[in-house]
Amino acid sequence: MFKVLKYVSYSLLFIFLTEKVFTATDDWTSYGKDSGGGHYSQADEITPKNVKNLERVWVHRSGDYHRGLNWTEDVVPNSSQQTSFQATPILVNETLYYCTPYNRVFALDSETGEVKWVFDPEINIDEKALLHCRGVGSWIDNNKSEEEKCYHRIITGTIDAKLYAIDGKSGELCKDFGNSGEIDLRSGLGKHNPAYYYSVSPPAIIGNLIVIGGGIADNVSTTVPGGVVRAYDIVTGDLVWYWDPIPPNQEPIIDEDGEQLYQKGTTNVWSIISTDSDLNLVYLPTGNTAADNYGGHRNGLDYYSSSVVALNATNGEVVWHFQTVHHDIWDYDVPSQPTFYDVEIDGKIIKALAQTTKMGFVFLLNRETGEPIYPIEERDVPQGAVEGDYVAKTQPFPSKPKPLTPTYLDPDDVFGFTPWDRGYCKKAAQDLRNEGLYTPPSIEGSVHYPSAIGGANWGGPAVDYKRNILVVNTMNLSSTIVMVPRSECGKALKELARDNVQSRFSALQQNEGTPYCTIRAYGFMSPLGVPCTKPPWGNLTAIDLNTGDHLWQIPLGTSKDLAPFPFWWIKGAPNIGGPTVTATGLTFIAATSDYYLRAFNTETGEELAKFRLPTAGHATPMTYKNKNGKQFVVIAAGGHWAVGSPASDHLIAYALPEK
Repeated sequence: MFKVLKYVSYSLLFIFLTEKVFTATDDWTSYGKDSGGGHYSQADEITPKNVKNLERVWVHRSGDYHRGLNWTEDVVPNSSQQTSFQATPILVNETLYYCTPYNRVFALDSETGEVKWVFDPEINIDEKALLHCRGVGSWIDNNKSEEEKCYHRIITGTIDAKLYAIDGKSGELCKDFGNSGEIDLRSGLGKHNPAYYYSVSPPAIIGNLIVIGGGIADNVSTTVPGGVVRAYDIVTGDLVWYWDPIPPNQEPIIDEDGEQLYQKGTTNVWSIISTDSDLNLVYLPTGNTAADNYGGHRNGLDYYSSSVVALNATNGEVVWHFQTVHHDIWDYDVPSQPTFYDVEIDGKIIKALAQTTKMGFVFLLNRETGEPIYPIEERDVPQGAVEGDYVAKTQPFPSKPKPLTPTYLDPDDVFGFTPWDRGYCKKAAQDLRNEGLYTPPSIEGSVHYPSAIGGANWGGPAVDYKRNILVVNTMNLSSTIVMVPRSECGKALKELARDNVQSRFSALQQNEGTPYCTIRAYGFMSPLGVPCTKPPWGNLTAIDLNTGDHLWQIPLGTSKDLAPFPFWWIKGAPNIGGPTVTATGLTFIAATSDYYLRAFNTETGEELAKFRLPTAGHATPMTYKNKNGKQFVVIAAGGHWAVGSPASDHLIAYALPEK
């Protein structure tokens, strides 16, 4: 793991030695470039002065996309689900590797985009609501020669809960791994609906271990599969250890049939895991405990929920954990990869991490101990949960950095294209329970700001290690939740179907095993389909990690491709994805609901260039130099149903024109 370049006080010799760690090709070996998720590249051919000259040099299309039943085009037969192409490719030895929404793995020539091989796991998509894959893992077996099979292994999980080891050169399964190249991740989970458990994030790798969690369906039942995290030997596939996220000194409840090894309904790890080989630690961003918006039944099972948890990589034991939300009943789970950086405090270099959250908070922690870099205050929050539940008296608020998003929807400050829809939003904000951040879910309905989709989400931040700047994109959207007593759920569903406004943006979720179902709208919208929160609906923010202060914040994207003309003038768009930064001071990001890849000056926030995409690029870009010193920027443009951009399968590479 490379050492971070940050401080003027570091000697030139240190900088020189650190730079030498990087090869000419500057391989991108993990989802976040490195195992600490920095999304930082030393590639330096593209600069703030010439970035506007970038042009498309190749486009690869897998054919793996589907636009759902509302579209006439049916690219993938017998599928009703819309795909979302969210992958960030990795680069190893001049080859790009990425996964499609149908979990096919492609190996591409990094110079031309030509296909070297394709691995097809032939996934079972029955009852799957999520059709996406964010990336794959990579490992080199130093006990083998380059000519031997599976010297280089590509590791990938699937939405039908399989784990595969693939030969990086041929695309064939590594037969010595697990059951002839695959592992069934459903083992030990007990009986469950197959739609409720899946893997969409890239496996983490530390030493000779694969560490993988799993995604759990939200708000369906209290008896969904457990969120166990498991470590497998990367050669044999043997289970080395597992972490069952139950409170300390509590034993899991085992089914009578003996098929369940792990506790059901626990917090899960659906997002990207980080690892630090020097510290021998694995860092988990944890999700919610089922069900998301009611916790009266949990009995302590949310002890590790909505937290950063550091595990000993040798045995899976907890070293420390920091909880970002106590007794989370808002679906404010930790969505992004814990991101490493170093900082000098009182003359001492601290190994740190930045954790972005859906609340718009950034928690800066010592990654050895979990202690805050800056003070974190426990503040009183609104009380009064539904009958049978409770609200934690206080929640943690970081003193630095300041919040990235607003935390209260003022009824007098709502938005609408017309006085009519603005009036709708104002009345709704007045009628619903609306007390700011951590307003409890309620029977009368509650406004949650930020929304459960962020603030920040899974794309995560990027760290310019040369300047020690954190860059993160966020959304400024509110949402609503109505708690419906179980006896009234059927009636509520019928009423929702008759409501022409709410039925477009809300869904009834059953929460089986609790006294309530919920009506959730992830976006609080006007009858015209416009967010009730005023623009900007998305921002890009830079934070000085040496001080914890904001350097700049700008609206990210526009309402073009989201709203009809003449409303394209609105700055700041909903966004899903993340940024990448380079040593030359560039930040690349797509993510927005308008169809652009943008380049910004990392130090100032100035937009330097933008490039039109065939659909929205709701993924995180990556960049690399090939053996000839040519730098490429690659982005997946695949759309996303949640923001209304059509699905596609474009993987696009940009580079400077040949001299």
